Amino acid sequence: MNFSVTIVFILYLAFMMAVGIYFYRRTDNLSDYILGGRGLNSWVAALSAQASDMSGWLLMGLPGAAYLAGFEAGWIAVGLGVGTYLNWRFTARRLRLYTEKCNDSLTLSDYLSNRFRDKSNLLRVVSAAFILIFFLIYTASGLVAGGRLFSTVFGLPYLGAVALGTLAIITYTFLGGFMAVSWTDFFQGTLMFIAILAVPLTAMAAMGGLGATADRITAINPELLNPFTGVDGLPVAAVVVISSLAWGLGYFGQPHILARFMAIKSAEQIRQSRLIAMIWVVISLFSAVVVGMLGRVYLGGAPLEGAAVEEVFMRMVQALFNPWIAGIMLSAILAAIMSTADSQLLVTASAISEDFYKPFIRPKASDKELVWVGRLTVVAVAAIAFVIAMNPDNKVLDLVAYAWAGFGSAFGPVILISLFWKRMTRNGALAGMLVGGVTALVWQQISGGLFDIYEIVPGVLLAAIAVVVVSLAGKEPAAEIQEEFDRIG
Repeated sequence: MNFSVTIVFILYLAFMMAVGIYFYRRTDNLSDYILGGRGLNSWVAALSAQASDMSGWLLMGLPGAAYLAGFEAGWIAVGLGVGTYLNWRFTARRLRLYTEKCNDSLTLSDYLSNRFRDKSNLLRVVSAAFILIFFLIYTASGLVAGGRLFSTVFGLPYLGAVALGTLAIITYTFLGGFMAVSWTDFFQGTLMFIAILAVPLTAMAAMGGLGATADRITAINPELLNPFTGVDGLPVAAVVVISSLAWGLGYFGQPHILARFMAIKSAEQIRQSRLIAMIWVVISLFSAVVVGMLGRVYLGGAPLEGAAVEEVFMRMVQALFNPWIAGIMLSAILAAIMSTADSQLLVTASAISEDFYKPFIRPKASDKELVWVGRLTVVAVAAIAFVIAMNPDNKVLDLVAYAWAGFGSAFGPVILISLFWKRMTRNGALAGMLVGGVTALVWQQISGGLFDIYEIVPGVLLAAIAVVVVSLAGKEPAAEIQEEFDRIG
């Protein structure tokens, strides 16, 4: 098994490196490195957005949650599915048009600064700071997932496994920039889709079909098949349902997903991309929940506990397939991890080079210099995320949930309202980011009663209120800003 999987992993990583080298030779300026010259087609935009969205938690965190809770975990999938659609439907087209009209903005920080004509650069500083904070946590979740993968499959020590995954991700992100990341995400998204479908279908076939499989799950605990009750038979608490559905609120503020909207070749291609993305997302999320429940009956033996529950997909693969097929299926986990971590590293590099280094340190820096600043930032951020990931007791889903809430709260209301409300002001945007980001950071540290609700709920709500109240309290935006707003189709 290890020999076959090793060969498949080596071939897979070699292909990723080849893509990185290819686009290294085609990266001439900062726009190429950060946004690929706005040249993504519908398929690459859709699959790279969803692959970078789902990360290792799709094949590890969500199946692990379903392993413990059954279909109750499906509420997260419902929230994410609805959020995906709304983001493509309402945010994608207008963000693509607005960022190009706003002085060809390359990053979210760049867009906000240009949108509100912020000469103080406060919007750049605050947004870049939140991007750095939350992407450190998010990237660490990917490194934890990679460490668990290499440790489980090859028996490597956890720290060595994390280091190996970190090195692989750094290399091609460092080289190729946005186009390398997006094209590798396209291939990785395809592989993830195949794997997350193949595992449950193969397992159910091995257990005698859908009916026989359902009977076996019912024999363990019939409540596993009921989304409205917990495994203890009691109704699912309203706070659990609201918190799970609230994952969908996070989409409007995820920089690595929004970057795909900004980079698509034309706004006319977004409708096709939305259809592709929705098919991928709905099937993948449902399959991930099913994998977790099937693991309860197919694997048998003592139930998995603690962080080990996030290994259910890997153990299913090893039990179901011959070594060579298993290698391909396990590569899907590596694909899920790399497709998100590379995007996060690149967005962080963009924020540092375009929104901090250029305006504050070297205003006259050349594009070549800024590209290298971005590359060095990739290495530095990965190194810090590695330190965070060193704790083997970290859970992938917990880390993702924290970072997801942070981005959704700090950027979601600000981005969404800025696209559709002409009266919004610079101070409103600043207040929304600060209130949302700080709420997400602080809320999780408080527990009990109302504070048990997922921090993205109060974060988004309070941020939206702050944007509206502070905007209305100040002067109307300049005529130039309002005229630009009206010109966006």
